[in-house]
Amino acid sequence: MKKPAVLGIAAVVVVLLCILGWSLDPAAFLAAWLAAWWWCTGIALGALANVWLHNLTGGNWGEAIRPQLLGVSRMIWAAVLLFLPVLLGMHDLYPWAQDADSGVARFAADLSVPAFKSAWLMPGFFALRSVLYLVLWIGLALLSRRPGLQRSRPFSAVALILYGISVSLASVDWIMSLMPLWYSSIFGLLVGTAQMLGGMALAIVLVAFRANPPPPALLRDLGNLLLMYVLTWAYLAFMQFLIIWAEILPHEIAWYLPRAHGVWLAVAWLRVLFLFAVPLLILLSRRAKQTPRMLGTLAAALLAMLLVDAWWLVLPSLPLPGGQWLWAAPLAAVALGGAALFSHRYWQPPLERKEAARA
Repeated sequence: MKKPAVLGIAAVVVVLLCILGWSLDPAAFLAAWLAAWWWCTGIALGALANVWLHNLTGGNWGEAIRPQLLGVSRMIWAAVLLFLPVLLGMHDLYPWAQDADSGVARFAADLSVPAFKSAWLMPGFFALRSVLYLVLWIGLALLSRRPGLQRSRPFSAVALILYGISVSLASVDWIMSLMPLWYSSIFGLLVGTAQMLGGMALAIVLVAFRANPPPPALLRDLGNLLLMYVLTWAYLAFMQFLIIWAEILPHEIAWYLPRAHGVWLAVAWLRVLFLFAVPLLILLSRRAKQTPRMLGTLAAALLAMLLVDAWWLVLPSLPLPGGQWLWAAPLAAVALGGAALFSHRYWQPPLERKEAARA
């Protein structure tokens, strides 16, 4: 059987399994879908953010991975369609949206919930904001690939500002609101740093395993940037934990309580080890940063750990009975990872096809 036929059959099987999983346990499947979606979309957005950062700072490191970063950004188009299950199933996923008529009023009745939060967490307003975020990211991705703006410093500065604001708000809407009473002012910066780490890691994977990888000096620069992202993410994650745990306020430590027991405690330590400690030790080695396969393997491991981090951000926030996430999480990751790979390798956005045809 030819390879395209095998891939087509595999895609049909995965789609049918996703439909079955959604029907069996909507909350578990949608939570896993949201986590995997956030992982894939975050990598694409982080790739774009690194392009804008290079436009502002310069350096040979950006030239070595610019085509890969811009190519990864094509996945943002697929994100628009793949976010649809979250919008359709928001009443099964988010506790404040389970009853569109009384959900907001129920939270407003709690004196610990400000009126602004109750108004913000209205299903219709939530859907409108979600569409605006996605449209904004598509627009930024399209403009970033236009010849006149690919290296524009003013555009890159504005794009980075819009990216930071929109990702922070999106993380509040899509992840933080899974626990409506919890909040953290550093959360948006933390997830944005993880996205830029993911974008850089994927670009390194794409160039490190080529037949002609970048020279050692450029690989060392890329490794240093990867180290910078690892350190920044670890610092922000620790500061969020330290401040919240030191205050011991019930509505704040509620985020960490379900993550401090059982399997999620083990996952928390895995994050410490393989998103910080082990990468730090490896990236302190000059030889490791200059060896393409070693640096590429580390970057691939970081991408896998960012998926685990996405699960850790989303899944413990919901009371999923009986470990339903054990089958939902890998299924959603395979489905969304396959869709992201297809969109990166084979699918060109319609507007880009029109521009290429005119050229």
